[in-house]
Amino acid sequence: PSDKSFQHAIDAARGYKPDAFVAVGGGSTIDTAKAANLYTVFGDAHLLDFVNAPLGKGKPIDRSLLPLIAVPTTAGTGSECTGAAIFDLKDKKAKTGIADRALKPLLGIIDPLNTRTMPKQVRLASGLDVLCHAMESYTAVPYYMRGEAPANPLLRPAYQGSNPISDIWSFKALQMVAEALPRSIADPDDIEAQEAMTLAAAYAGIGFGNGGVHLMHGCSYGISGLNRSYYHPDYATDHPLCPHGISVAVTSPAVVEFTGAMYPERHLEIARVLGADTANAKMEDAGAILGDALRRFLKDLGVPDGISAFGYTSSDIGALVESILPQHRVLKLSPRLTGAEQIAWILERSLKNY
Repeated sequence: PSDKSFQHAIDAARGYKPDAFVAVGGGSTIDTAKAANLYTVFGDAHLLDFVNAPLGKGKPIDRSLLPLIAVPTTAGTGSECTGAAIFDLKDKKAKTGIADRALKPLLGIIDPLNTRTMPKQVRLASGLDVLCHAMESYTAVPYYMRGEAPANPLLRPAYQGSNPISDIWSFKALQMVAEALPRSIADPDDIEAQEAMTLAAAYAGIGFGNGGVHLMHGCSYGISGLNRSYYHPDYATDHPLCPHGISVAVTSPAVVEFTGAMYPERHLEIARVLGADTANAKMEDAGAILGDALRRFLKDLGVPDGISAFGYTSSDIGALVESILPQHRVLKLSPRLTGAEQIAWILERSLKNY
């Protein structure tokens, strides 16, 4: 969704004055319903009032919203379990969003039968989003290293950093995706695999909805936001589109190579889940080992070969970095200090993956 489509839904909802919302669809649909719900309750608010700083004002939500029932039809964003609503801010050429616990749906109805008609590439993109949600939450900066808590609890960030609760959900989701996603892509009639992916999406949603995501998602917002020429197959659209899960996954090998120096044991755990032999691995090689495991996994699934597949070259790195730097909400969760130089390195490494 974009700021314009959000505003269209908000205007419609304000005019209708609903008692509750029901969202049936993928993450874009559910996120749109979250925004419509928020700005219906706050009838005088401007769209940017609650949008994450620095692109918006980042105001806290200080009252309850209307009931929202989310019925996901992809597997998936996990939006039925999170307090985030993501959109394209067109005039800034950037993706951003609203993040607050108050946005979480009252109820999520998760049924794999609702995902049966997903085209192959939608299964792939949404499944990769699950993978990256789980990896990023599991490797995010720990909650006890986030710094001092804000004086006002309403200003507490929606994402806490990795913690014992989010770790359980995220690691289980990782294990499920590693086994089920290749099967789901290979055979659309593999109901068992699709059930597992639907459940993994919710598990990862609970995990990252509490722990958070970091550099893969942060980079993806610039990659998809600045896309001017790439049309992904299986998506019926009249404008260039790089699906969210694809834009997140293409930087994942370079990201883990960068973050591997922090918590190498966790990076090696993920590598083992993806089939790497880590019996004689050295801790200092954890990032490289996981990066190679991810490249094999993505290549076998037919994921585009790095951001150059979307038309980007080295000359675009500067503009991409400038688009990514405002993503404070997620960049702050990187286990390593990350600025323009580090983001540029990740993007250069991600031009080609195979």
